[in-house]
Amino acid sequence: MSDRALVLFSGGQDSTTCLAWALDRFDHVETVGFDYGQRHRIELDCRAGIIASLKVDYPLWAPRLGEDHTVDLRVLGQISESALTRDSAIEMQANGLPSTFVPGRNLMFLTMAAALAYRRGLTHIVGGMCETDYSGYPDCRDQTIQALQTALNLGMDREFILDTPLMWIDKAATWHLAETLGGAHLVELIRAQTHTCYLGERGQLHDWGYGCGTCPACDLRARGYAGYLAA
Repeated sequence: MSDRALVLFSGGQDSTTCLAWALDRFDHVETVGFDYGQRHRIELDCRAGIIASLKVDYPLWAPRLGEDHTVDLRVLGQISESALTRDSAIEMQANGLPSTFVPGRNLMFLTMAAALAYRRGLTHIVGGMCETDYSGYPDCRDQTIQALQTALNLGMDREFILDTPLMWIDKAATWHLAETLGGAHLVELIRAQTHTCYLGERGQLHDWGYGCGTCPACDLRARGYAGYLAA
């Protein structure tokens, strides 16, 4: 089963890059998205189009794409008080974390993904967590992912491998990775079809993609794209 993977696929830049990364490496790749009542739920609407485009534009990857799954985790939004699940200001909090931090989000994502992977016979679980160019979320740190891998393997008596190909690269390098995997066409697909903006804004297509242009997610994406072009 080592050639079978499940990708946490939100419809954003990072998860789409991770999906391409997995399709380049594994014979069978399934995807899973999570509806947690996110303010930018429009990202979920992007998923089907991205998958369809990958199947058409990359014929070598198309037969590797397996089933797409969506998991209802709206209970997470109900119990959280994050700017990603409430109509509240995006700002730094007294604890040093941005108000967009959703406590337990990646822990729940990876646990649900592992439960699904267990049933589907998938070994690798691929996520876009990164602690190089990020908002400081503690559940994105490599130490967290490694500890959770140990807990999942013990708790399910299964040897899962949590792959985080973006963990040690910045956003400019993430754009470059997409180019390495799928050429300029994949870069353009990510620019025009994925969604990252925390406010769910898709009214204007900037050179780096859709978004409000002011939220932290847009800022990271825009600066990364500028760095990619300048490299």
